[in-house]
Amino acid sequence: MTTHGVPTAATAATELADESAPVDVPRATDEVVVLDYGGQYSQLIARRVRECGVFSELLPHHVGADEVARRKPKGVILSGGPASVYADGAPRLEKELLDLGVPVLGICYGMQLLANELGGRVEGAEVGEFGRSQLTVREPGRLLEGLPAEQRCWMSHRDTVYAAPEGFTELASSTESPVAAFESVERGIYGIQYHPEVVHTPYGQDVLKRFLGDVCECDMTWSAASIVEEQVARIREQVGDAKVICGLSGGVDSSVAAVLVHKAIGDQLTCIFVDHGLMRKGEGDQVIKAFREHYGIPLVAVDAEERFLEKLKGVTEPEAKRKLIGAEFIRVFEEEAAKVGDAKFLVQGTLYSDVIESGGGTGAATIKSHHNVGGLPEDLEFELVEPLRALFKDEVRAVGAELGLPERLVWRQPFPGPGLAIRVVGGEATKERLDVLRDADYILQDEIRKAGLYRELWQSFCVLPDVRTVGVQGDERTYGYVVVIRAVTSDDAMTADWARLPYDLLEQIASRMINELREVNRVVLDITSKPPGTIEWE
Repeated sequence: MTTHGVPTAATAATELADESAPVDVPRATDEVVVLDYGGQYSQLIARRVRECGVFSELLPHHVGADEVARRKPKGVILSGGPASVYADGAPRLEKELLDLGVPVLGICYGMQLLANELGGRVEGAEVGEFGRSQLTVREPGRLLEGLPAEQRCWMSHRDTVYAAPEGFTELASSTESPVAAFESVERGIYGIQYHPEVVHTPYGQDVLKRFLGDVCECDMTWSAASIVEEQVARIREQVGDAKVICGLSGGVDSSVAAVLVHKAIGDQLTCIFVDHGLMRKGEGDQVIKAFREHYGIPLVAVDAEERFLEKLKGVTEPEAKRKLIGAEFIRVFEEEAAKVGDAKFLVQGTLYSDVIESGGGTGAATIKSHHNVGGLPEDLEFELVEPLRALFKDEVRAVGAELGLPERLVWRQPFPGPGLAIRVVGGEATKERLDVLRDADYILQDEIRKAGLYRELWQSFCVLPDVRTVGVQGDERTYGYVVVIRAVTSDDAMTADWARLPYDLLEQIASRMINELREVNRVVLDITSKPPGTIEWE
């Protein structure tokens, strides 16, 4: 089998031959399918459904009713989207979805599609409705039963439903929406204009629970941890007595995947850890110690720092860095994999977000190549073992905790595959600059952990721009590096807000960096959210 994926379990998205192929989950689990019409919150809908204890898959809206039916879902959710139902080329509703015999819930654009298809009135409003809005429940019906008559909600639309289809009950209105929710209990069709999946809608999760539990009658017992034994059985069935290799990065995904596979097949698994010299301070030694001594997993560790630094000489462009690092990683990995001998399977820590991003087909723009290793050959011949392919990042952490991985590893913040090389911005990633950045990052993480804030942040790291500034230290003029502190909060990295770190903490961090690192004379804070920025600088 030929794969385009990175041979590391902390991999970028695996390219899929069939974008709608179902993920590997226990089929006894009740499932709700979420159809993606291009909405910015589509992934979040699937995650919120899972948080309610029901497994969900996010599929492109055009997969077809037969493909949806093949999954035997207990319900279908139509996501939001940026289009107008009247625009040329806008995604359409396949009528057959309404004939599957399961309840359907339309959210935002999904509700407008239902209204338009079934004879309701949808028109472009003079005033759009974006952000917080006041929802007034006039008739709770089945979907909104037990919820307050007045509540806040989050809207993001310009087209508006002015009248529900005939036979439907209009449940609620909002500041700018005459019909913000409707239902036909008899037909099993429900619609809400607002977004229940975002935290800005306080009762949104209650709405989803009503739909999943009361309407779809789902058995709400699914959890990421509950599938550990199921995956162990599947891995054993897939692998048999063959040898398996895993590219271990030390990150959450690769570590959880490795421990899960080792639980299934023991010493048939060999992990290969390539230390490219671009990791954080002491991280390479921590990975080796944890997997050799704590888990007893066969591990090949390769110190390849000099090889990677040689490849990076004179390279300043970020995409070129990624491709060079990725290509060299592959070469080192292949050399070591050949020494293992006749390994048939390759473990990858592909997550469900990777599956969606690689096969969603929803026309999302490519902002940059994935932050994990890139520049991959097309002739890596292994069959893939992807035990985390059904899970989002937070669910992987739950599996890690279930497997007994230490808290420090389970809650490790995301780290890019090319490592610190892409955090040396605008310049060559030399040994000197990497060491300065490594030491600055160590101070940042140390202080954030001491302040008890590490788990509250999605990511916190330092950036070293190719800039030097004048300073005064000890009555002498200095010309040193600038260190940028970047810390963000997020649920899923699709959007992120800059973290409001306490001033006294920032002062302590800056003081330590300047006092302990002779090469640094200035520390600054990045206060850009995503969007408009990205989390990483490159």
